[in-house]
Amino acid sequence: MIEDKSVLITGGAGSVGRILVRRLLKQDPSVVRIFDQSEPGLAALKTELADERCRFLAGNVRDKGRLARAVDGIDIVVHTAAMKHVDISEYNPFEAVKTNVMGLQNLIDVSIDAGVERFIFTSSDKAAHPANTMGTTKLLGEKLVTAANKYSGGHDIRLASVRFGNVINSSQSVIPVFREQIEKGGPVTLTDPKMSRFFLTYDDVAELVVGAMKHTQGGELFIRKMDAIRIEDLAEAM
Repeated sequence: MIEDKSVLITGGAGSVGRILVRRLLKQDPSVVRIFDQSEPGLAALKTELADERCRFLAGNVRDKGRLARAVDGIDIVVHTAAMKHVDISEYNPFEAVKTNVMGLQNLIDVSIDAGVERFIFTSSDKAAHPANTMGTTKLLGEKLVTAANKYSGGHDIRLASVRFGNVINSSQSVIPVFREQIEKGGPVTLTDPKMSRFFLTYDDVAELVVGAMKHTQGGELFIRKMDAIRIEDLAEAM
């Protein structure tokens, strides 16, 4: 599926993007374009990888013209770029809409026009019965991706979504927060001790995304059965 293909990963300098870059490089793509708005993140990843197949593109998904250049000649798009922090998205809801909804639609449009073969959107378990802005934008994103399979016309593109839970040790995970609080002597703060979180490892993430690429017929939502843990139990164990 990946061998000799050209791949674009948006948000490639983020926690999930970085692990996907490394996993996909092992499957012999011809090129991996890593698109991110974080210049320090791109520079750090470039130093870590030192792989001639990688291209490091600075840009924002809100900029449709920049995206059009980024997808030119690309076979597979994996979209991980997003505003993911619940609190920040709640305080800045339209900024979340501009990135998570309008930015996604920009990428869908240019991908169809560029003749992309596969498009995988990384959503969130918070899209299930969303209670916050971030989850709501992710749910709408899933609907945009599914609908795009119909209006793509004669273009042979298949678009699908995958839902993630909390990726262990990612920047959005509670584990690094708890670890820092413990190292400082506590206390460990819980929003609600009754809450459960669903967790994925980085290997789970890579398998879910690659599996979606291989099996999509267009429009599906792929969800991996995830391990759940009560947040209070996690805090006590750590």
